[in-house]
Amino acid sequence: MTVPDRSFHMPLCGKLAQDTMPAWRFVVFGLAQCGSSKMNSAFLDWSDVRVFLAVCRNGSTLAASRKLGLSQPTVTRRISALEHALGLKLFDRDTHGFRPTDAARRLLPHAERLEDSADAFGAAAAQARRANAQAIRITAPRRNFSPIFTAIIAEFIAENPGTRFEFIASYEVLDLVAGDADIAIRIAPQIDDARLICARLTHVASTLFASRGYALRHGLPASAPELAGHSFVVFDRAPGSMPLNTWLLERIAPEQIVARCEDTEAVTASVEAGLGIGPVPVTLALDYPSLVRCFDPPDGTDVTSWLVISPDAYQRPEVRAFAKFFAPRFRAAYKLEHARAMQAQAFRAGVE
Repeated sequence: MTVPDRSFHMPLCGKLAQDTMPAWRFVVFGLAQCGSSKMNSAFLDWSDVRVFLAVCRNGSTLAASRKLGLSQPTVTRRISALEHALGLKLFDRDTHGFRPTDAARRLLPHAERLEDSADAFGAAAAQARRANAQAIRITAPRRNFSPIFTAIIAEFIAENPGTRFEFIASYEVLDLVAGDADIAIRIAPQIDDARLICARLTHVASTLFASRGYALRHGLPASAPELAGHSFVVFDRAPGSMPLNTWLLERIAPEQIVARCEDTEAVTASVEAGLGIGPVPVTLALDYPSLVRCFDPPDGTDVTSWLVISPDAYQRPEVRAFAKFFAPRFRAAYKLEHARAMQAQAFRAGVE
């Protein structure tokens, strides 16, 4: 199931909100006698006590509603319901807002202790979930386990102590539905398996690069018609993630190919060694300062990177939380990296 980029977080947030909402939202507390005999066996939903605290602290139902993320009428109804259940008037209403009564002031420290206990309850539950959580298994091509990727992982672990990961570096398309991994980062025009939950991450641009040594010896082509007379490093079997390889093969003669490689790392290393010109992702080339760009990425050769999740793994709160956390941060970091690459490589393109 391909989820449009603008709504990818909606199913995550909508479902995830229930998983990460503080446990006190669902805790029901029994109160002993509170001045009314009907309270002897009554129970109060903690959410009503939470509303009571918010109104006490903020001075009005409007301010409390903003703090709680509820509507003002809802806050007013909850206060009225709590007063009815307790048999007490908790607030004096006037043009200046809601002023706590003497009864409310007597109850306030008890409500605050309930809040502390509820927070502790929620924290203990979160710790128990983390202790029982499985490792999140992520598969991606080796080059995707980049400093950008690992920095986001480190940030997530810092905010979610106890989270464990397993990284599977592979160019194979592992079967997520069969359980080979939980999450994949894939580079492809589209994801065809409708069973998978996926979201677009970034557009990946590639173009032709050469080493500075090659450029000094042979010069650089500035456009497709100038490819004649140059030597090239290509992929042995053009992957769907590298349409630039197909674009290149359609424009050069077989005798111009000096090396064929299985993966991006081998192509990039061969280009860096000066064997010839080859297709390299623009952001990856930042890691190889000796590479120079021949020309801007040709039209129609960009591909998309995807965050892909197995349907079973998506049921796990820690996987949904990670997906919600990872996707926007990766997009933002990659956008900056791509802009930096284009600027730096444009400056040093050609022979100085």
